[in-house]
Amino acid sequence: MTIVVGYVPKPEGRAALRAAVEEADLRGEQLHVLNTSRGDAYVDPSYASPEDLAEVRGLLEETGLTFELEQHVGGQNGADEVVATATRLGASLIVIGIRRRSPTGKLVFGSDAQRILLEAECPVLSVKAPSAG
Repeated sequence: MTIVVGYVPKPEGRAALRAAVEEADLRGEQLHVLNTSRGDAYVDPSYASPEDLAEVRGLLEETGLTFELEQHVGGQNGADEVVATATRLGASLIVIGIRRRSPTGKLVFGSDAQRILLEAECPVLSVKAPSAG
């Protein structure tokens, strides 16, 4: 089976990648790393640069795990892309990174993590990045 990880080049994305590597190693499964952008803005800080992807590829090659990196622009928002990819691959687990937000912030701005948790057909592991300081 496959573990899908939604990757963004931010601390929460790196935390999700680390947790996904641990889970894939523990379960003996392959890893599918997904990074997307809707393409509706000139700059998207969640879209990984070639340097970010090279770093991810290097880290994954060191693990010896079987993996795929998928990156594309256009289509759905990140939450829908993660859920659709997990469904398409028959994933056993989705791993996502979450950031620290207040309940008011979640109410006002919504939450991709919440949508993934509610819509995924498989278990979802959410991890927080370590606190700064």
